[in-house]
Order: sequence, then C-alpha cells, then structure tokens
Amino acid sequence: MSQETDEIREVIAGELRLMDPSVRMSRSLARELLDPEFVEVGASGRRWTYDEMLAALPELDGAAESGPRYEPSGFVGVVLAPGLVHLTFETTMDGARARRSSLWRKQGADATWRMYYHQATPIPPDSM
Repeated sequence: MSQETDEIREVIAGELRLMDPSVRMSRSLARELLDPEFVEVGASGRRWTYDEMLAALPELDGAAESGPRYEPSGFVGVVLAPGLVHLTFETTMDGARARRSSLWRKQGADATWRMYYHQATPIPPDSM
C-alpha cells in the first residue's frame, strides 16, 4: 500500500491540471506539465510524442469547457526513486472507462514535476 507523500500529492495535482479544459486548450500551460521526452500510448492504441500531443491536445476529448470531462478516481502513487513517481488511477468520460498509468519525473534546471509517460487502457463495459 502506498503512503501519500508530498511528491505524490504534487503529481496528482499535475494530473488533474492536465484534465482541466483550460490547460488542454493552452499549449503553453500543457508544455509546463509534459516532459520534453513525453510519450503516451492512448486508449486507442495510438502512440503520441510530445510535439504530437501538444498539437492535438486542444482537439482531444476533455478540452471543451462545455463538453464532457474526465472523472478521475482511485489515485495510487508510488515514489520509485528520487524524482520519479508512478501514478495509477481510473477515469470515466461519457460512460467510457479507462485504467491509466503515468510516470512523472522531476529533473533539470526548473525541477518541476512533468509527465514523462502515460498509458490508457479501456475497461470493457461489463468489467469491474
């Protein structure tokens, strides 16, 4: 069982910011939260790079203030090493559920937490 540390709380806050439509619509705000070496494997199976994600994020689900939003739950974080946190959780959006896993790292001159890797796996409708 993980113990919630300051690092884990900071990473959860970053994850929640990335779900905020105002951040999703702003490349400059999203850039503050994504590591330059960021990679994502989305629920669709598509692989996204840093540049691809920054370009597409304003058009992806959850970006419209008036549209559906991610409803996250069950955050569990583990500090793997200094400056490296693994976060798992689930989201629901418009009835579609996904299990999610993110690696966040803190390094470099600014030493802020940035998402390094993210993967989303769809949960079939009949699964618990």
